[in-house]
Amino acid sequence: MRRILKWVGIVIAVLIVVVISLPFLINVNQFKPMLESELSTALNREVKLGNLRLSILAGEVTADDLSVSEDQAFGKPAFISAKALNVGAEIWPFLMSRKLIVTYLTIDQPQIALVQAPSGSWNFSSLGGKRATATAPAPAPGTASPPLDLSVKLVKITNGRLKLGRTLGHWKPLILEQVNLELRDFSATTAFPFSLSAKVAGGGAIQLDGKAGPINPTDSAMTPVNASLKVTRLDLAGSGMSDFAPDVAGLLSIDGTGSSDGLSMQVDGKVKVEKVKLAKKGTPATRPVEFDFSARHDLKKHSGVLRRGDIHIGGAPAHLTGTYAEQGEAMVLHMTLAGPNMPVPELVGLLPALAIELPAGSNLQGGTASVALTMEGPADKLVSAGSLALNNVRLTGFDMPKKMASIEKLAGIKGGPDTDIQTLSATVRAAPEGTSAEDMKLLIEAIGELTGAGTVSPANDLNFKMSAIVHTSGLLAVVGNTPIPFTVEGTCANPVFKPDYKAVVKEKVTGIEKTGEGMLKGLLGGKKKDQ
Repeated sequence: MRRILKWVGIVIAVLIVVVISLPFLINVNQFKPMLESELSTALNREVKLGNLRLSILAGEVTADDLSVSEDQAFGKPAFISAKALNVGAEIWPFLMSRKLIVTYLTIDQPQIALVQAPSGSWNFSSLGGKRATATAPAPAPGTASPPLDLSVKLVKITNGRLKLGRTLGHWKPLILEQVNLELRDFSATTAFPFSLSAKVAGGGAIQLDGKAGPINPTDSAMTPVNASLKVTRLDLAGSGMSDFAPDVAGLLSIDGTGSSDGLSMQVDGKVKVEKVKLAKKGTPATRPVEFDFSARHDLKKHSGVLRRGDIHIGGAPAHLTGTYAEQGEAMVLHMTLAGPNMPVPELVGLLPALAIELPAGSNLQGGTASVALTMEGPADKLVSAGSLALNNVRLTGFDMPKKMASIEKLAGIKGGPDTDIQTLSATVRAAPEGTSAEDMKLLIEAIGELTGAGTVSPANDLNFKMSAIVHTSGLLAVVGNTPIPFTVEGTCANPVFKPDYKAVVKEKVTGIEKTGEGMLKGLLGGKKKDQ
């Protein structure tokens, strides 16, 4: 028994020595030309590997470096460069017949650049294609190399850095860091599951899960994909995602799904934007904006149709539909916004984001707001035009009759700490050069009916020409039913009401002209009678 144990111990010791010694006895670098050749053929790109090392116990071959060449149409920098490539292999077939069966590939800390040309083609479009862009390295002369059976069950990228950009334009590239990607049961001819997680440089995180494949043999960018996407608090300004509209900022979260046939993608989901800013001089909104949408997107033309866009600002609903299309370096929008009977208190928190300023110390309470707008033009120079209405709204902290006391004929109107607006309606146009309001009609309980038109500059300077017809009680007995012209100047924060002397003079001149015309007609008419 003791002798048996002795021999068993000797055998085990020998096996341990053999296993430890094998990596030194086997020159695994003899397989490097084959591995480079097979990977180059599979990717349709020249692949270069560093020194190879064999780990028998781990069943793994490690390359010190990895480089995958770029498509020649996109320049010379490498498409992928990585510090290490780990190749999982079945050891017994390798030891017994020198046959290397690859079971998984792990690429550690790669730098990957995804670039799109103006035509819509990507630099990875030719990956795996039939047209070779580089000559695969051949085995060294005189080297007898066993055949390579490449069968990959798992492809992993760990702690990578991914850069998505364009070859033309001023757009800031999107940088993803700490990228971890898994392709399972990878096959070029069937669909395979994948998952990707990453941090967005500038703020935010992305999680993408789904299936892709089979790989399009002529353009891998047109490979069908079905996936679910989660984006968490992506900083629109910090990440460069708002380059088309640089005045827009906020923290974007998305929970959605997408299905692509390689040409277009159907996307459905929910969007939430916190601390949103929509105007150059705007400040982050205090209330988040939520958006349920359904869109069809053309992957090459960067255009699409927003079929459904349900906006929720608290309990205030609105609807956005239309089209968008990239033209040159601009994203051109043709959209329609409809928001009927939205509770005004829900909208107040969004006003700072739109750079809409109320009179200092005032606020809006109660009532409803309705908008019907068309939005046309480049996203950074958008023109919005349509109708705006407020009903039964109280402007607290603003005594409008007192503000209008400088107009002599309106000085006797009794005011109060607040201004009750029964109705406000106008045809509005908002553009980069400012905002205009036409056909403005304002019914205020303490005053009467105010009508007119005017403009608000980008600096919030006011220039309105208005007229007022007061209520029948009290003051009307003194001033009659004659419109009282006045102007509104100053700023949105501090509006200044003044008599419109030019309008008064014009009315008097018009009155004199009419009186003179009447007298002349009377005289002429009298002469005719005498004759």
